[in-house]
Amino acid sequence: MANPPPPESDRAPRRPSEPSWGDSTRPGDLRSPSSMFGTTTGFGPGGSALLPDPRAASAFDVCHVGVVLRALLFVHAVVAVGVMFGARSIEGWVVQFSIGAGLALPATLGWLAVACLLKRQLGRLVPWLQWVAAVTLGAACGAGAFALQDAGSLDLMGKLHWFAPAAAGALLAAAVFHWLTLRARARLPAHVEARLAELQSRIRPHFLFNTLNTAIALARLDPARTETLLEDLAELFRVALNDSGEAVTLAEEVALAQRYLAIEQVRFGDRLKVTWELDEDAGQARVPPLLLQPLVENAVRHGVEPAPEGGQIRIRTRVKRAHAVIVIVNTMPGKPSRPGNGIALRNVRERLRLMHDVTAQFEVRADNQFFRVQMVVPL
Repeated sequence: MANPPPPESDRAPRRPSEPSWGDSTRPGDLRSPSSMFGTTTGFGPGGSALLPDPRAASAFDVCHVGVVLRALLFVHAVVAVGVMFGARSIEGWVVQFSIGAGLALPATLGWLAVACLLKRQLGRLVPWLQWVAAVTLGAACGAGAFALQDAGSLDLMGKLHWFAPAAAGALLAAAVFHWLTLRARARLPAHVEARLAELQSRIRPHFLFNTLNTAIALARLDPARTETLLEDLAELFRVALNDSGEAVTLAEEVALAQRYLAIEQVRFGDRLKVTWELDEDAGQARVPPLLLQPLVENAVRHGVEPAPEGGQIRIRTRVKRAHAVIVIVNTMPGKPSRPGNGIALRNVRERLRLMHDVTAQFEVRADNQFFRVQMVVPL
């Protein structure tokens, strides 16, 4: 193939030449549409006094940049439309909107901050108590923001000047919480949970068969090495079959990828050359489980296995501007491998989007010599 593949394809291998491992690891460098995510994950409340699944996130989980931006935009849009009814001119509307925004901004941020800090406690309440808490908190934040202003000089609401901001805060909080509840429920259907479980536990069957064949071949020649290989394989499948869905550290994912590549090193010997450049500080980042293994498996399958002379894989982590940057680069063989369907790349992109929303970035680049995946996640 003369042209590099689209980002959705797994690999489009080409003939490697002298390695040139240049990379751009600034989070701000990733500008492609595919690298910015628009929604966050959240698992809504159950129908009993406590959430039936303690692993599920609360509908009050607003600790995401995307949620904050959308909530602020919605509230200010309502304020902008509302003050139109009392404005007699554009200038008057601007003045009234400025005053209203001065009340709406601290009230909305206050509601979001309290909801974020108390998301676990509020998420354990029965659904109707969650609504009461959300609306009451909205009323309190609306009244509190109004109290910060000079009510005597503003005098925008007459005798109802205390009731109006509390009522507006309660109604807007109800609208925002309704959206959060719908967003949470959208993640709960069985087919969605099954799809996410498949993303976490998926390891290609051919990898199992190849590894077992490698173990059989080594059993008589090197029993000690066979034992180590089977231990690595057992650890991989222990993680793959774990359905907890909880986030893990990048350091744990790196350790798992190292086990996988150690197994493949037995298969390919000198044909597989792996370079690790790891930043310990970046290992603290939280990522979805089984994030790296599908990517390094793709690198082996499409970058090393088809090439008679083998290939090179480089995994690098570093910290840049309060973000952890993960880069995986592999050489491309001259003989094209069997075309992939892009499942691994789509899975990783989707899971990053679900966990980190707009704060995560994902980018794929390919040329005639190298295939490169770069991910950026917050620390």
